[in-house]
Amino acid sequence: MKPILVGMAAAVLLGAQPRSVRSQTPGSDARPATTNVPGQQYPKIDSRLRATFRLVAPGATKVQVSVGGGKYDMTEDTAGVWMVTTPPLVPGFHYYTMIIDGATVADPNSKTFFGSSWEHSGIEVPAPDEDFYATKDVPHGEVRARWYYSNVRHEWRKCFVYTPPGYDDHPAVRYPVLYLQHGFGENQYGWPTQGKMNFILDNLIAAGKAKPMILVADNGDIETFGPGGRPSRPAPSASGGRGDAGQRGDARARGGFDFNSFLSGFESVMINDEIPMIDSIYRTIPDRDHRAMAGLSMGGGQTFITTFDNLDKFAYIGGFSPAVPQDRFAKILEDPAGFNARVRVLFLGTGTVEREHNPNILQLHERLDSAGIRNVYYESPGTAHEWLTWRRDLREFAPLLFKQ
Repeated sequence: MKPILVGMAAAVLLGAQPRSVRSQTPGSDARPATTNVPGQQYPKIDSRLRATFRLVAPGATKVQVSVGGGKYDMTEDTAGVWMVTTPPLVPGFHYYTMIIDGATVADPNSKTFFGSSWEHSGIEVPAPDEDFYATKDVPHGEVRARWYYSNVRHEWRKCFVYTPPGYDDHPAVRYPVLYLQHGFGENQYGWPTQGKMNFILDNLIAAGKAKPMILVADNGDIETFGPGGRPSRPAPSASGGRGDAGQRGDARARGGFDFNSFLSGFESVMINDEIPMIDSIYRTIPDRDHRAMAGLSMGGGQTFITTFDNLDKFAYIGGFSPAVPQDRFAKILEDPAGFNARVRVLFLGTGTVEREHNPNILQLHERLDSAGIRNVYYESPGTAHEWLTWRRDLREFAPLLFKQ
């Protein structure tokens, strides 16, 4: 049975139809976004969370910005400078693009972020609770790039490894490990960059809310998605970049690719290549009681497949707006007591806006409760299928780990 991608409906239903707005005047308190290229003043965000975009495009006849589920017409001055101020945006991280006479491009004023299987611009809109992922004056861990050879895939692979504060200062200490997977159309840069996983863990550890742990963010191989394993770039989703921008159920958009087999394919890499590599190089505690896995959206589906098939290797499992492989859940529902005896934490997270349009995760939680399978259910207030939801999920999930 193929997995149900719980993010699909949210991505489609939350996407507003392209629209034009009368250009507004930004507030006098507008400041450059933290995601801008250094030295660039635009985009700016004011205290009402309205974003002002600016693009130099002399000779263009129509310029728009697509952000937060909307498409906004920009107006030109006599020098070929195009600008628009949007209505208030939802707090959190948004992918966005510029559209110049029908051509979709990245904004040269913004840093770029890999999403929808290509490099997007991105804008960070201040959130009321952003302190939990802010860079603060606390001890900091390190994010290290690690190359390793996969005997399964016959290729060199790159992952990112977070080591907690004090890792190098205490060579006798060993640590538990959390493996974190990104979503469809993203890669191993997602959690360290868009997800701010290191700052979330730094702050939790400093506050005594989470155990010091190693985090590993690997590539879910989305670049190979397409006929014959060739790279392909799906069109951006109707969500306008709020969420995991590849959540579509149309097999034609995936070139006829078997998505269920794709989700399962990462399992072999992780079990046979990645975990042995991490345990051999880093000071881990290499047993199931000190190993966790979590993932967002597509990565949640990869998490359930990998962990449910290998409960001898994992005791903690997290799904953040996850894809749901129904065959794997049907199997654990046959033996609730056995599952409870082995899994210390099963975490399910979704956004309240996401849940309104797509209640699959809530329904899964209720189904597990009815069967007597212990699980923790969390709803991120006011968010959809997007990075602020998943940052909050990590904030809620990490303190539950390795408490035995």
